[in-house]
Amino acid sequence: MELNAIKEVILDQRVQLDSISKREKIIKRERISLDKYLVHPNILVIFGIRRCGKSTLSMELFEGQKFGYINFDDDRLVKLKTSDLNTVLQAFYEIYGNDLENIILDEIQEVYGWEKFAARLRLDKKVIVTGSNSKLLSGELATSLTGRHIDFTLFPFSFKEYLNYKGLVPSDTMTTKEKASLNVALGEYLKEGGFPERFVFGSPIIKQIYGDIITKDIVKRHKIKNETDLRSVAAFLMANITKEFSYSSIQKLTNVKHPITISKWIKYLEEVYLFFGLNRFSFQLKEAIFSPKKIYSVDNGLSTYISPSLSDRNGILMENAVAIELFRRKSLFTYTDPFEIFYWKDHQQREVDFIIKRGNKISQLIQVTYATNKNLINEREGKNLITASDMLSCRNLLIITWDYEAEEKIKGKKVKFIPLWKWLLDLK
Repeated sequence: MELNAIKEVILDQRVQLDSISKREKIIKRERISLDKYLVHPNILVIFGIRRCGKSTLSMELFEGQKFGYINFDDDRLVKLKTSDLNTVLQAFYEIYGNDLENIILDEIQEVYGWEKFAARLRLDKKVIVTGSNSKLLSGELATSLTGRHIDFTLFPFSFKEYLNYKGLVPSDTMTTKEKASLNVALGEYLKEGGFPERFVFGSPIIKQIYGDIITKDIVKRHKIKNETDLRSVAAFLMANITKEFSYSSIQKLTNVKHPITISKWIKYLEEVYLFFGLNRFSFQLKEAIFSPKKIYSVDNGLSTYISPSLSDRNGILMENAVAIELFRRKSLFTYTDPFEIFYWKDHQQREVDFIIKRGNKISQLIQVTYATNKNLINEREGKNLITASDMLSCRNLLIITWDYEAEEKIKGKKVKFIPLWKWLLDLK
């Protein structure tokens, strides 16, 4: 591509971004201190599903500083080649000056062979790379950087960020009116999800986001011929979030002939952050590998858009929201307090929703239930928690409820009950 054409794209994109930041309400994102990782020769890689706010977060990190920005997911850059990337750098210098030290390469996976260019830039510049595919670091970049990168996964708005957008400031002590407003907001969040653009353009934008992900990130990238069947598999998973699945069970309910095809497609759906698979915990490696996974959606709004019947399934939406928050916290604290997430199920089908593992120890067991008082809590859930506690040697037991808070003894073990809103806000 010619230099002037690239400069035009860069300038147009910057004008558009500046216009959005002035026109719309920008919410500061929850994050660890990513700034400290922005020192060369490191590259900061921000992963996440399309339109979750990666560009906005990147610009926040360079707030008050001069930076060059280009989004490669632009129809005018479709024919951009690896050999054109140095022209992009030249365009940056001509626009912002030769002393430019900060660069954002947005949706860089759209350019084949970009890795060595980014690796060269990081030697004397602060570089942020964003991508909507978790395979971004699996190839040449990982080899080129030999560990010189920090990666962080961004999700759609958390409940705390959602409340900030709404102008609600919760606390541990609230009036009845404030509590009512909070519960209304929580109900909306469970159904609407947290995509920032949904609050500006309404629910129709979810259709566009979902369509772009399926078409651009999976069908075109992987040259899938049967898009209809792929969409059927994705819709099946959306309708069955929080449940176990197997490739053969999906095969029987769709027109896909081979389980290996379904396995490959689900891998693609996970790589673009539409879904997260959760492994069953077992001390026996073989059992852990071959046990069914549970599936969770990255955003409740996507789930209720694809499967409207889920809008009335509060228990499922609650569990999915807890899963999203756990995955979010796992990303936030991956360098300071790393942990793994599993679910647990024994041979008698007794189940615990989430198992948190730190190092070689199980640090917490979590059940989720849509209950507003003690009488509505399923006795079986408490018994399953106690059984898992005995088998896994864990005494940190938590049941997340809709609106019930207490600390009780079940079979001699202390169990903490906490409302979903308080847990999502991390209020002790």
